[in-house]
Amino acid sequence: MNPSSSLTLPNALTLLRILAIPFFAIAVWYGHHWQAFGLFAAAGFTDLLDGFIARTFNQRSDLGALMDPAADKLLMTTAFILMAWRTHGMTAPIPVWVAILAITRDLVISFYAFASVDRLSDSKFHPSLLGKLSTAIQLCAVSLGLLFNALGYRAWMDPLLPEMYWLVAALVLASGIHYFMRATRTPVA
Repeated sequence: MNPSSSLTLPNALTLLRILAIPFFAIAVWYGHHWQAFGLFAAAGFTDLLDGFIARTFNQRSDLGALMDPAADKLLMTTAFILMAWRTHGMTAPIPVWVAILAITRDLVISFYAFASVDRLSDSKFHPSLLGKLSTAIQLCAVSLGLLFNALGYRAWMDPLLPEMYWLVAALVLASGIHYFMRATRTPVA
């Protein structure tokens, strides 16, 4: 990581993603579902792009390592809350229990990481494959929900989202348990 240079293109893209969150929230709240879907898709694209640029052009930084996951969590938390709230014209909301599970898992992990930062190694806080899979499925579920809200209710949507939300819940629980097992495992000397 390059701690001296924090104004990099990946960090600018991450900052842009953070700045888009209020506009995304406003679009969801007021039922502008196509705009919400577009902003969420653009945010997802900038997330992929900033990671690609950081790795390819060696523009990783300590600031980016903090900002990127924070931007992701802020965006996802905003989406979960507002889509569970069933705002204007929402035909494909996220079940409240799924939103609560996902947000609680992230909060508990964040608090645990913050409280344990001086006792645990950095490697215990890196996302696992299961954690990345959970995040990817959450992104797909939110994206589908936003798209279905933009399209309006259709009968063929019924089986898709409930199955996706059950998968989100299962992966949130599995990755949360896996995270704590990995974080509390004592190394063999």
